[in-house]
Amino acid sequence: MHHLSYLIAHFGYMGIIIALIGGIVGLPIPDEVLLTYVGYNVFQGNMAYIPSLLCAAIGACGGISLSYFIGIKLGMPFLKKYGPKLHLTEERVSRTKKLFTKMGPFLLFIGFFIPGIRHITAYLAGINGYTYKKFALFAYSGALIWCFTFITLGKVLGENWTTVSTYVSRYSIYAILLFILAVFIFYSYKRKNRVKWGTP
Repeated sequence: MHHLSYLIAHFGYMGIIIALIGGIVGLPIPDEVLLTYVGYNVFQGNMAYIPSLLCAAIGACGGISLSYFIGIKLGMPFLKKYGPKLHLTEERVSRTKKLFTKMGPFLLFIGFFIPGIRHITAYLAGINGYTYKKFALFAYSGALIWCFTFITLGKVLGENWTTVSTYVSRYSIYAILLFILAVFIFYSYKRKNRVKWGTP
């Protein structure tokens, strides 16, 4: 918490951009806490709402774009070698990779809301040869909604902004399980329709 206060106090809007780029790439920065704290600063009148949203969006899009281009240039060997240093464990990478093969675009969009997933999806998009246009459409849309959600929550909750970080850390595992269940249901439905219409 002290680091977030220092970042915002000394670097202002630029601090939001720098922190989110690092957080999305995989550095140990509590992204949701940061965004909600920015919203709290908006509530206090220390920052303006629209510039905060714009800077957060730039940081999130910049971070995920950097990950995407690293995935294109360096591929899976980079994730296997440097992933653990970025808190991207081999188990997490493997699990996300399986999900990505089934629902890549959707995962790019919704993955921002699932801690541990958003840090990997862009790498996998690059590794799997997604065009920049396809990647940007889903990833940037998800980034904008994610930034808007948590900054607005911080602004609305005001003094109670810290409750967001508590719920995120406590219930993130349930969000992941719910997402996996949704993927399974969608995949089963899609497969059933293929069998029904005789398509492979």
